[in-house]
Amino acid sequence: EVYYRLTSHWMAPETIVSGGKEPPTALTQRGGAFSPSATEQMMYLDSVTYLPDDILVKLDRATMAVSLEGRVPILDHRVAEFAWRLPLRLRVRGRQGKWILRQVLYRYVPRELVDRPKAGFGIPLDSWLRGPLRDWAEALLDEGRLRREGFLNPEPIRKCWQEHLSGRRSWQYHLWDVLMFQAWLDEHHRALEGNAYARPAASVGGA
Repeated sequence: EVYYRLTSHWMAPETIVSGGKEPPTALTQRGGAFSPSATEQMMYLDSVTYLPDDILVKLDRATMAVSLEGRVPILDHRVAEFAWRLPLRLRVRGRQGKWILRQVLYRYVPRELVDRPKAGFGIPLDSWLRGPLRDWAEALLDEGRLRREGFLNPEPIRKCWQEHLSGRRSWQYHLWDVLMFQAWLDEHHRALEGNAYARPAASVGGA
């Protein structure tokens, strides 16, 4: 339950998607723990959901976009099998993850390079949705549009949008999920319209 909440945005997606129901997956099926350790259970869920469906997808898209082949050597099946056989205390110690890997790296890499904070980054989506992306988002989240399309329930989406614009709460990730679907749907409709215009006119009299 903790992991599900950590990795989810809309906690009740059926309230957003009209007639929707979340399918059974490794993430949504409760009670299927393979290990009495909650930490190892979350590691397992990471390896079968977050890793292939998120991190590796981003890697593949980013590299293939510029015609590069990405490789992830630490995911070699022999490395993964070895890691899973290790006692948990060698993988996580206190609040320190990747413990044994760090011990190996200390032999070859200066400690200050191993122990420094991650250098990840996030885009300022929160402020962009209130600023330069506001008109674009408003058009895609228009209540009448949502009702006509019939895929999403407008009420909770519009409520989140208004709260976000007011600054009372930040719903940036919830709204982004909806906006990505709406943008895809918009592009899909445009493509269909383009194909319709490109079709040759029907022949007259069978000629």
